[in-house]
Amino acid sequence: MKFCNIDINITNKQELLRKTNQGVKCIVTVNAQIIVYANEDQRLLKFINKNYATLDGEVPLKVAKILYPDFRKVVKLSGSDIVYDFCNYAKKTNLKIFFLGGKEDSVKNAVKNIRKKYGIQVEGFSPEYEDYPFSEKFIKNCQVSIKKFQPDILFVGFGAKKQEYFMEDNQVFFEECKVQYVIGSGGTVDFVSGKIKRAPKYISKIGLEGFYRFFQEISFERAKRIGISFRFLKYIC
Repeated sequence: MKFCNIDINITNKQELLRKTNQGVKCIVTVNAQIIVYANEDQRLLKFINKNYATLDGEVPLKVAKILYPDFRKVVKLSGSDIVYDFCNYAKKTNLKIFFLGGKEDSVKNAVKNIRKKYGIQVEGFSPEYEDYPFSEKFIKNCQVSIKKFQPDILFVGFGAKKQEYFMEDNQVFFEECKVQYVIGSGGTVDFVSGKIKRAPKYISKIGLEGFYRFFQEISFERAKRIGISFRFLKYIC
């Protein structure tokens, strides 16, 4: 199903966890910001449309359900929610999870919290911040940490576009390491670590989760992201 020129091909949790016969399953959680970026960047759009995408964000989902009957059974699947679905799945199937990206304290606490709650094999790595294109040192450090742990499920939290570019650039590497799932996860590790509180369900249901986080981390960058997100409306077709 197509929404704002993006193929949404994961519509529920069963499809999310389903394995493929085509190597690594790269998953993009498509929120309003990603919709805008993808429509302004053909590389990003092509990457999403040749891999797997969930619809994230209450407002885009509500709009899609109003405009397109096929979307009425689609479930919102955001990185900060599906991380726990993958943890449960990893526990049942004895798989390993790796968190890549985010601040060092967030990664450490996220790993500790997941180990305590699920009793699974989980590790993480926080590379020094860089803009894209990443340096050879950055890529090598990430690859070494992944190869050492050999995860089955990899969450990449570099932020929109950067994490998707990293996923595309390293898809062959992931397959060589036998990673089964790679998920672009944005700031999910901050929620898992407990550093940032998730918005209450009633806030999320009315599409104000971004504002809720903004008031926890007030910054120009967060305000800019909210402004960008509203632009997704121009790509509805």
